[in-house]
Amino acid sequence: MATCETCGNDFEQAFEVRMPDGSGHTFDSFECAISRLAPTCAHCRCRIIGHGVHTSEAVYCCAHCARSNADPLGSVLTDSAPATGAS
Repeated sequence: MATCETCGNDFEQAFEVRMPDGSGHTFDSFECAISRLAPTCAHCRCRIIGHGVHTSEAVYCCAHCARSNADPLGSVLTDSAPATGAS
């Protein structure tokens, strides 16, 4: 069994996440992995589980937060790409 580094639970089905630098983290649930590893929105402080919105200044959960945080690129960001060639 392995111990979750977030909650301390000793769990037989724990899993390990390997980072690009080769280090590993052990968790008993995706919830604990997200809590420990997911980036935090620079505006609302929520954990970013999806792609998020990256600017030269910060990472945001959505374009709304980038605009609300007065990010220099916030005014030109959108949350989705325009539809192209739908038939």
